Amino acid sequence: MLKSELKEKFKSVRGYWDDSLDGLLDQDPEFFEAFLQFTSVPWKKGALDPKTKELCYLSVYANASHLYTAAIKTHVQKAMQFGATKEEILEVFQLISVIGMHTFLEGLPLLIEEINKNEVIDTELNERKSKLKEEFIKGRGYWNAFWDGLLLLDDEFFEVYIKFSTIPWKKGPLTPKQKEFIYIAGDASATHLYTPGLRVHVQNALKYGATKEEILEVYQLAAEVGMGTFKEGMPILIEELDRLTAAK
Repeated sequence: MLKSELKEKFKSVRGYWDDSLDGLLDQDPEFFEAFLQFTSVPWKKGALDPKTKELCYLSVYANASHLYTAAIKTHVQKAMQFGATKEEILEVFQLISVIGMHTFLEGLPLLIEEINKNEVIDTELNERKSKLKEEFIKGRGYWNAFWDGLLLLDDEFFEVYIKFSTIPWKKGPLTPKQKEFIYIAGDASATHLYTPGLRVHVQNALKYGATKEEILEVYQLAAEVGMGTFKEGMPILIEELDRLTAAK
């Protein structure tokens, strides 16, 4: 297939063109064609609607473990073209902003383990902490043991986190299943790969009626993050090649 045909095929499948792909298309059209086939799969099968696909891309590129501005702009534009409202996009940002809490989910077990070498932490929940746990379950629809440490050690901070994390669940326009897809995309992205959270949100998505095909498609969308290597790397390579050519 000619380079011009490959470019038009990409635009036909994805609905846009990213100039940062010019270098890859020019230097290795065979690999570009393989990438085109790779990125086309979730758009041809269609387990998820186009708007939800774009919101999943946003979760991958706008989460704190990546923050790829060019892709965020592209997928905000595409999501809006597919009918996403500002409230839905804002909700995606709200949902993935809680990725910062993984600091506690990873760090607290280590802290508790070290504290327990010198003193025994009381694991009994008093009335206040029990109510906070119930409030979290009511707002988020689940409980996992990895929240125990934060609740035990700092119930005041945990109370603030409940409000922070439940706002999109109280008033957000996305369905519970869509919310879980957003969490899954962020946790499954190669820049994060947070397995404990991923398991919880896969379980929750299935509980809310998600099919295996839908969740697999979220994975396929998230897997595209690897192409950022070419989008960022190829312009630099071409710039250096041009510099060397000009120096001869």
